[in-house]
Amino acid sequence: MSEEQRHRVVVVGGGFGGLNVTKALAHADVDVTVVDRTNHHLFQPLLYQVAAGILPPGLIAPALRGVIRKQKNARALLAEVTDLDLDAHVVRASGPDGRPLELPYDTLVVAGGATHSYFGRDEFARYAPGMKTVEDARHLRDQILLAFEMAELATDPQERAEWLTFVVIGAGPTGVELVGQVAELAHTVLPQDYRAVDTHEARILLLEGAGAVVPPFAPKLQRYTQGRLEAMGVEVRLHSLAVGMDGESVTLKGPDGEETIRTRTRIWAAGVQASPLAAQLAERTGAGTDRAGRIEVNPDCTVPGRPEVFAIGDMVSLDGLPGVAQPAMQEGKYVGKLIKARLAGDERTAPFHYFDKGSMATIGHRAAVADAFGMRFTGVLGYTMWGFVHVLYLIGWGNRLGTVYTWARALTFSHSRGHRIITFEQAHERAFRGPGPVEAPVRGPSRAG
Repeated sequence: MSEEQRHRVVVVGGGFGGLNVTKALAHADVDVTVVDRTNHHLFQPLLYQVAAGILPPGLIAPALRGVIRKQKNARALLAEVTDLDLDAHVVRASGPDGRPLELPYDTLVVAGGATHSYFGRDEFARYAPGMKTVEDARHLRDQILLAFEMAELATDPQERAEWLTFVVIGAGPTGVELVGQVAELAHTVLPQDYRAVDTHEARILLLEGAGAVVPPFAPKLQRYTQGRLEAMGVEVRLHSLAVGMDGESVTLKGPDGEETIRTRTRIWAAGVQASPLAAQLAERTGAGTDRAGRIEVNPDCTVPGRPEVFAIGDMVSLDGLPGVAQPAMQEGKYVGKLIKARLAGDERTAPFHYFDKGSMATIGHRAAVADAFGMRFTGVLGYTMWGFVHVLYLIGWGNRLGTVYTWARALTFSHSRGHRIITFEQAHERAFRGPGPVEAPVRGPSRAG
């Protein structure tokens, strides 16, 4: 087969799903093009540690070109996908300077991931940013650090209390991990750094609409998580929904009615919405979508009526699988093997089978919950398992060793955070523009898929 006739695979998204498809095709007789809105592969499970100032972004976001540099049949493009022309077998995209790109394909894999969902209240995005990208984590880090800096400057007790009040909305694993880090910053890391303000006075709230924190976990782990958070000084509000926000407050509706809490820092961790590419695929194939906008795919991850088009990761609805890293990774490997089998003339199609390796979430230093191997772990043991698994899935030994070293330095020996960087310009922008992006939270592929 000549070079010009090689089978062309276009992969949209360089997250867990897209990258695993690409790596699975390393030795196949194909040409792979990975197109993404960023130039890096983001390890999202540790993104909250960038927001907390523990890790620098580079350790969890290696350059995508560097990740696939040894794979001679793959290339990466920095562009935003604008159209999926399934009839013409062409992906249309736009480069950073606006130039149009056309990427013809024989097989298409769409792994667009997901973004924040505000459940129809997109105006909340201005006041309560979420965290799906490196930019999101940096914004959150700026906002959290700004709050303590402004509390140091405040002379009015009420204003100071507002700056020292932090509200995290959503008590899933991401919300629990974020609120735990805010508590550790306020109560362990920062008290000796400030003079005019006692950071122990910080009020930290976690709001959850369900009746328990980390709802996907077993009741035993839920109880441990809530108890640990409360011991760290976090106010856990269950059966409580955010129903209103402005620049200086959040209004919640709980069992006792509505309550307005004065706060300058709100963090959204309550829901996700599939990439807009899922809706585009669904419209053009007649496939259904669920409440989160995820496209319903066939058991082999193809979209209805289009055997040459696969959709994987957080943007798909398949067997009720959660939108986390493991399903995306396993789907990516499965699709890569299926493409190679087809090229070899094997038309047999075994449906995708997910192997559940368990769930984990960290609460704070030396405290985590893990549900794996049919057993449940908490405390130091759970924390050790969580750390080992997360380091194992980082890309590159340099990043793994760098992360372990940074953890040891920040969490064990110095009890500090080495990446608490903020400038006057950043603080000025945050103080006057608010905590979140001005734009509505609608964007293209994120990094999870």
